[in-house]
Order: sequence, then C-alpha cells, then structure tokens
Amino acid sequence: MIDININNAIEVRNAGTQALENALGRIGMIKFMQQFEKGYGDYTSEKYDMPDITDEEIDALIANEK
Repeated sequence: MIDININNAIEVRNAGTQALENALGRIGMIKFMQQFEKGYGDYTSEKYDMPDITDEEIDALIANEK
C-alpha cells in the first residue's frame, strides 16, 4: 500500500489518480473520471446558437493564445 497522509486531500487525490492510471491506463483513467463530470448547459440547443467561425478566425485565436 502507498504511504500517504489521508488527511491531505492533495496526496489522496494524487495517489488515487496514480492508482487508476496504473490499473486502467491513461485513457481508461480519463474515461472513468469523466463519468463523474456533471457537465452543464444544453449542448444540443447551444450548438445552433454559436456563430459560424472561419479557419482564419480560428488561426487568429490560436495565434493570440501564444
């Protein structure tokens, strides 16, 4: 068993994440953790409210992030 301080939330989270990754692999761990994500909004209706964006606009947004 891993020697961690169970009163330290960060240590518990890190040890748990590592245990999941060891048992399931990185992708499996991510898929497992996604099951607990509540999400929000209504994607189906919201996707139609989004304005169309061109490739050039996407490139400009990416360039501004750097």
